[in-house]
Parts: sequence; C-alpha cells; structure tokens
Amino acid sequence: MHFAAYVFDAYGTLFDVHAAVRRHADQIGPDGQLLSEIWRAKQLEYSWVRTLMGAYADFWQLTEQALDFALRKVPSADKGLKTKLLEAYWRLDCYPEVPAVLKALKASGAKLAILSNGSPEMLEAAVKSAALDQVLDDIYSVDAVKRFKTDPSVYDMVTTNWRLYPGAVSFQSSNRWDVAGATKFGFRTVWINRANQPEEYRDFPPALILPSLEGLLTGG
Repeated sequence: MHFAAYVFDAYGTLFDVHAAVRRHADQIGPDGQLLSEIWRAKQLEYSWVRTLMGAYADFWQLTEQALDFALRKVPSADKGLKTKLLEAYWRLDCYPEVPAVLKALKASGAKLAILSNGSPEMLEAAVKSAALDQVLDDIYSVDAVKRFKTDPSVYDMVTTNWRLYPGAVSFQSSNRWDVAGATKFGFRTVWINRANQPEEYRDFPPALILPSLEGLLTGG
C-alpha cells in the first residue's frame, strides 16, 4: 500500500541508540550493555517528565544528563569515557536496511521525513553521517514546539507543514509508546519491533508490526 508520506522516528528506528557504547565496548568493560540501557531509559524518562512539568530542555541536554546518571549507576564503567561516548552519539550507526528502504520509498514518489525528540543539531549530524540527507524532504524536531513525544503538537507539525490529513501519513517507530501516541493522533502507524518486545498499549494498536523497515517495500 502506497502512502503520500512516510515519517520516521530517528533513535532506535533509523539509528542504533546503542552504537555509541558499543563503539567503546572494550574500554567500558562487561557492563557496557547495562550502561547503554540505563542511558537510553533515563534519556526518555527525562523527556516525559519535562513535558509533564512544562520545563523543556533540549534533547542533547537530556542525553548528557542521562549519561551522567548511567555512569554513576554503573560504577564499573570508566567515567573518563563520557566525552567519547557523547561524541559517538553524534555519529550513530544507522540500521543496515535503512538507506536502501528510504531510497526506494523516495523513488516511489512519497515524501520522507524524520520526526524526532532529537535537537536539530543532533539530527542533522546523524543524518549527514549516515548519508541520508539526499533522500529526506524534512527533519522535524520537537524543539520547534518545546514539547516531547507523545504530545499531539509534535505529530501535528507534519500534517500542518505538509497540509496532509493524518491518515495520509505512514509513521514508523521502534518505540511502542511513540506508536501509541501517533495512532491516537490519527497517523497510520507501523511498529518496527526490532527487539521483539511484547505488545502493549492495546487500545492504540499499530496498523502493522514489522521486524525491520524492509517490510515497508513488500506490503507495508
């Protein structure tokens, strides 16, 4: 099924959020995976709490604060690696299928965009590092509305700027909570369940569940 627009979450969907820690795994030691999981969990928690409080701070600040917490929580990890880990976050690896899938969707005539919690600078760096800048029509950052997902104003940026009804937009995310928010807003949603997580938010189901973005080309 073809849609007028395909919009992608960035972190965890296009870009591997655990790539920064993995890049320095030898120096971090055996607790690297734990460190990365805590870093990611706190990064998201801080975004939700700040939106509820009405106390916005951009995603880069939250990323650094979350890493500070993770390094304190995992004492075996070398705190001296903080700068290297943050630098690596600007150049996260994209998942292997991402460039080919986005190019194929673009060739079909669809508009493509990222809609992300990331700051504009973070997203621009990640997109250029992965050489995706030539296939994307727009990059939407929550920084424009000063609220994080799943606030409806975030999803509304796409429909307002592109003058599309929500149902004309296919929204892809690896984050089930993000899919729930986008479903409630009215997007047609696809959960990219890379980690084979169990279903949740059953009252806001995705239209499709895929293990990777490749399924968008064969029936998504």
